[in-house]
Amino acid sequence: MQYPANRSFFRRMAHVGLFFLVLALAGCEKIELERADGPKMNWDMLRGQWVLVNYWAEWCKPCLEEIPELNELDKAPDIAVLGVNFDGVRGEELERLGERMGIEFTMLAEDPGQKLGWQTPVALPATFIVNPEGDLLEARFGPQTEADIRALIGG
Repeated sequence: MQYPANRSFFRRMAHVGLFFLVLALAGCEKIELERADGPKMNWDMLRGQWVLVNYWAEWCKPCLEEIPELNELDKAPDIAVLGVNFDGVRGEELERLGERMGIEFTMLAEDPGQKLGWQTPVALPATFIVNPEGDLLEARFGPQTEADIRALIGG
């Protein structure tokens, strides 16, 4: 004995289930960031630590002033600093520029803002501060000091 109404019901439920499966998998997309030196890094591997995404440019004097502070912060086991060149310099040219400027933290080959849902900053230097859970805590403009950042993150 067949129950046509039931078959239709189960078919609809299968479509609803498939819809929710696709929706759930879409939220699992891995965000990969390309480093200036080539290898990609998975954004999720930074979970559990504070992340500072710093936008800088060669012509920005306050950017130059904060580089030693950011280098020191990047040495902490619970903080990762990622640098983004505002002018879009890439490849070997970016690596040479970073060396000349004394940047020791990881430089990214491209702006991660779009992937992370952020607006590109309109003033420099700009530092986006992400908590260990992966949420954007705040964006700061102007040169940051190690003391300022440690006061914000509590350590």
